[in-house]
Amino acid sequence: ARRSVPSPPQRLGGGLRSVPLARREPAASPPARRCGSPTMLRRTINRFFTGEEKRVGTRTILVGHRPVSETGAYVLQKFCDNKIISSKYTVWNFLPKNLFEQFRRIANFYFLIIFLVQVIVDTPTSPVTSGLPLFFVIIVTAIKQGYEDWLRHRADREVNKSTVFVIEDGKRVKKDCDAIQVGDIVEVTTDETFPCDLVFLASSSKDGTCYVTTASLDGESNFKTHYTVQDTAKLSTCQAIDCLTATIECEQPQPDLYKFVGRINIYKDNQEPVARALGPDNLLLKGATLKTTHKIYGVAVYTGMETKMALNYQGKSQKRSAVEKSINVFLVVYLFILVGKAVVCTTMKYFWISEHSVDAPWYNQKTQRERETFKLLRMFTDFLSFMVLFNFIIPVSMYVTVEMQKFLGSFFISWDKEMYDENTKEGALVNTSDLNEELGQVEYVFSDKTGTLTENTMEFIECSIDGYKYNSAMTEVDGLKYYEKAEKSQEELFLRALCLCHTVQIQHRDKVDSGKSHQETIAQKYVSSSPDEIALLTGAKKYGFTFLGQENGFMKIQNNNKEIERYELLHVLDFDCVRRRMSVIVRMPSGKIVLFCKGADSSVFSRVAVSEIMKTKVHVERNAMDGYRTLCVAFKEISESDYLKVSDSIKEASMALQDREAKMAVIFDEIERDMHLIGSTAVEDRLQENAAETIEALHAAGMKIWVLTGDKMETAMATCYACRLFQANTELLLLTTKTVGEDHHKEERLYKLMMEYHKKLMNDMPEDIKRSWIHSHEYGLVIDGTTLTLILNPSQESYSGHYRNIFQQICLKSTAVLCCRMAPLQKAQIVRMVKYSKGNPITLAIGDGANDVSMILEAHVGIGIKGKEGRQAARNSDYAIPKFKDLKRLLLAHGHLYYVRISHLVQYFFYKNLCFIFPQFLYQFFCGFSQQPLYDAAYLTMFNICFTSLPIVAYSLLEQHIPIDTLMSFPKLYMNVSDNAMLQLKPFLYWTCLGLFDGFVFFFGGYFLFVDASLEDNGKMAGNWSFGTMIFTVLVFTVTLKLALDTRFWTWLNHFVIWGSLAFYVFFSFFWGGILWPFLKHQRMYFVFAQLLSSVSTWLAIFLLIFISLFPEMIMIIFKNTKRKSHQVTRRLPSSGTSTVFMLSQTSSNHSFSE
Repeated sequence: ARRSVPSPPQRLGGGLRSVPLARREPAASPPARRCGSPTMLRRTINRFFTGEEKRVGTRTILVGHRPVSETGAYVLQKFCDNKIISSKYTVWNFLPKNLFEQFRRIANFYFLIIFLVQVIVDTPTSPVTSGLPLFFVIIVTAIKQGYEDWLRHRADREVNKSTVFVIEDGKRVKKDCDAIQVGDIVEVTTDETFPCDLVFLASSSKDGTCYVTTASLDGESNFKTHYTVQDTAKLSTCQAIDCLTATIECEQPQPDLYKFVGRINIYKDNQEPVARALGPDNLLLKGATLKTTHKIYGVAVYTGMETKMALNYQGKSQKRSAVEKSINVFLVVYLFILVGKAVVCTTMKYFWISEHSVDAPWYNQKTQRERETFKLLRMFTDFLSFMVLFNFIIPVSMYVTVEMQKFLGSFFISWDKEMYDENTKEGALVNTSDLNEELGQVEYVFSDKTGTLTENTMEFIECSIDGYKYNSAMTEVDGLKYYEKAEKSQEELFLRALCLCHTVQIQHRDKVDSGKSHQETIAQKYVSSSPDEIALLTGAKKYGFTFLGQENGFMKIQNNNKEIERYELLHVLDFDCVRRRMSVIVRMPSGKIVLFCKGADSSVFSRVAVSEIMKTKVHVERNAMDGYRTLCVAFKEISESDYLKVSDSIKEASMALQDREAKMAVIFDEIERDMHLIGSTAVEDRLQENAAETIEALHAAGMKIWVLTGDKMETAMATCYACRLFQANTELLLLTTKTVGEDHHKEERLYKLMMEYHKKLMNDMPEDIKRSWIHSHEYGLVIDGTTLTLILNPSQESYSGHYRNIFQQICLKSTAVLCCRMAPLQKAQIVRMVKYSKGNPITLAIGDGANDVSMILEAHVGIGIKGKEGRQAARNSDYAIPKFKDLKRLLLAHGHLYYVRISHLVQYFFYKNLCFIFPQFLYQFFCGFSQQPLYDAAYLTMFNICFTSLPIVAYSLLEQHIPIDTLMSFPKLYMNVSDNAMLQLKPFLYWTCLGLFDGFVFFFGGYFLFVDASLEDNGKMAGNWSFGTMIFTVLVFTVTLKLALDTRFWTWLNHFVIWGSLAFYVFFSFFWGGILWPFLKHQRMYFVFAQLLSSVSTWLAIFLLIFISLFPEMIMIIFKNTKRKSHQVTRRLPSSGTSTVFMLSQTSSNHSFSE
């Protein structure tokens, strides 16, 4: 059937859109095409009844704004300009928008309410005490975000005001980048960045190609080849390209960098318009850079914020760590403590003043207004006043400290020289710092195989032709080395298939000499997104057949007789993950039309004659057992008449703007049938350096490793044995097509097999022991994608949940799991199943290719490897590392330390604030619940901001309670902090009880000192500010020295901030007391601190109370050391041959290591 061509549109402003056909006026056409012609009638009928054209979700663009007819029936469609806006704020909305976003956080909003209560209600403390810390946090955050946004504004301005050249009236016109409109023809020269998304029209190269790097988009630094449609390839001058009359119909903007669907309609005088399909190879993306091509011309199709680069600005879904969830739980607990304190004090106050003599003594009579105030209102006001008095138990500064710790701590990962790869000159990359501590809690690791466990560096090993094995010991002179051989015609057909069935391009290193054949061969370099294809071409070249590249639609091959053969490339049936094969249709020099196909054995064997399979299948299975990657090669001849039908079908499907991929898949499925099997190939993909050692270390650390791959089962199993995921004594449990079968009884056999495995695992591994699989018999589960589909989607819906539950239990009890023949979506399903299983274990997914992105985004922590399959995985991950071996250091060292640091930070913050506020609560029992503050307002304000902030920041960044080398050498240490061990109920209660004990000691120690004694020679009793200052001094020194006791890794910075903070407190107290700054002598703290220190009793009390407060911690350390010495573990280090005794101690508050 002839494809309908749309009526020529008319330019109406910046863009156009077709009007519904029922209301469309007949459009004027060139003389040869009248409106009432049968052709136009047939087009109209096709549009109504075939459903081919759906205008929804498409746009039509006039190339160069040149109208294709004098009249048209299109209405204006507005396209956005080419201005890029990556900034978040403007001058006008910065203040309200930033404040709104900051006060959406519960802690900030809570302190805002407390501040407003202090302003409105007559509270015992000044609004400054809560307002100053809050506004300090708000202002610092606003300045930081404002500065970051100013940098984004500056970067946007540089991009938007950069110079571009637009073709107008056959001339190059200089414009600002943001002045480009959809439809403009833009000229880009070598090493320039494309200013918007362009459809490639023409280039300075004769073959209509150009080379592009997309490093700024997806991190891939290799050159990618893009193509023009042949009808515009020769329009390589300004005048020629300006004469082009064409329209482009394409999909509306969407963020997928690797997808583009469209078509170009080229109009010529007195001729039918020519329609050509447009795909991703015809689209030049904004942000990509032109390389090795002098200049290109392209038409703008997506501009500004509609470009694919801009659409990819949006971040990934926010992931929350287990520590963050624990913080929220702790906040709720302390909020209940706060409310409880306020309720107790309010109740006790009204119990205290129930007697009239206490409520209204003769020296403090109530006013008329106070007597008339409603009692419930007074109670509520007093409750709010107590809430304000005790509100410092909720640490607002903790949020800022945690964010600072995560942000600054992430640099240590990037700076780690041990994770720097000399070959790629790249180190680790942190895409999000919110999950640093989650690296220390991983229980399940989901890994890709190719490019992750292996190097993805392919080497051709051997092949099989017609069932005969050929190894790599061949030269161009001697030909194949063999014991028995296939027919020579089959050998040559096989090698020609390898040279023709691929998408490899030739990149010439010396363009000047590229016209000379012998120099071209020397200077050429194979470029492909698939290392397999380059390996196959390299192998064919060793066998005497060399691919020389494409020229004017012909593929050139040099055979073993040094003769050049030319094959017309008719169609390329691209590879996809569903079909798992690719094909090309070529016209042989003899005129015959042949389809060559290569793909996975599972996708090729079903499409060839059964009699041809067995002789090749033997070699495929043996190669797979040896760990090689295998591909099968097939062909079939196509008659001229059949080819015309096939070609029409492909062209029709390729022109579709809706569901193009689905239509093409149906056609490919029809074409790739009834083929003849030629042979198979074996390519080796070596294991990455230290991959086996890394897996052993992760397993010893208590993590389960699952391998999820698209490779065939035998190849994947061989790799698993090589990397020691499966040991020699591992009992394999197979749930594959071979064990289940493919007939209609397969579900029954699957159910029986799962029940058998389930019973075996349940008997060997008790339920109540955590990580019992470490010490029990090892079981390895192997499952393929077909069986997994059967389990997750059985034919009978009633079995779905039952199958899933049994399968989940089998997986979780197995020591290691291998899932082969997996589609990307199935990888994500497996991760999701474990992620939401009992206990919600922390999952980590690691991969290097685009097919791993789904599981990387699904897992709690996503790791991307900067591999050879592109940078999509690294771009979408939370962390990117150069090699798989770096995962060991990332988890066992960085993850372990980050978790310990931030856990200690969180517990310490709540501890010191409880020490801070509990004496204030006790003080109310001795002041008639009058809401009298114990501390001066300056001390209330600066406790968390200045006096105790820097030591914990330094600790949370630098602490190494166990040396990194020891963490790497003894992976089992990782299990000591797993399962969120330091933020569980037991350590939380320990810290809370310690805070209550210290607060109790502070208050009553000072109380018994002051109650009956005079600190001055004249017998004058001390006042409440002296009492409060005494307690505050002990408090500051105790919580700071507590952190010093917990510190195991001392640096000059730790010494500076710990002793410097104590010195600053003393300095400030003298300053605030008017000693250093006499202008402050009129405020209530004048000379209080100096007078306090003039008493020997005060000095003695301070030292004694600090010692008593820290005594439980010292007793705990001594007890642990004594216990540790009785359980010493002797280990002999192989490198030195000397015996070293390592002693590890874990308490609820800290971890210690000694040697």
